[in-house]
Amino acid sequence: MQDKKQILEKLNTWGGENLGKTLNIIFTDLTDDTLTATMPVTPKIHQPYGIMHGGASCVLAETLGSCLSVIHVDTEKFAPVGTNINSNHLRSKKEGIVTGTARFIRKGNTMHVSEIEIRDEKGTLINHTTMTNNIIPR
Repeated sequence: MQDKKQILEKLNTWGGENLGKTLNIIFTDLTDDTLTATMPVTPKIHQPYGIMHGGASCVLAETLGSCLSVIHVDTEKFAPVGTNINSNHLRSKKEGIVTGTARFIRKGNTMHVSEIEIRDEKGTLINHTTMTNNIIPR
């Protein structure tokens, strides 16, 4: 794996304008098998009841799961593509910051399965997601 600081910088600047940037997702940490990012909870991502929209949780989770796969494959030869996501919204959140961490459940040559936990500032689990990426030749 490349230098941690370089990888985080690349992820935070990758792709120009995109949904992750629209939601202010910032990658903050990585280890050999995990990737972490934060997302502010503001009215911009609320649903009509004034709490974080479940779709915003899914965007954070899928962004983390996809990028975790990206940093673990040779992107000159392979592309991780999402094929399944299952998200459980466990608690509501009105404001503040949520932190998501993706970790591999399975890191194979042709398929990655990740679990993503999204927690609030107190460490309370807000969302649990599992995601599958197929690793396909480019």
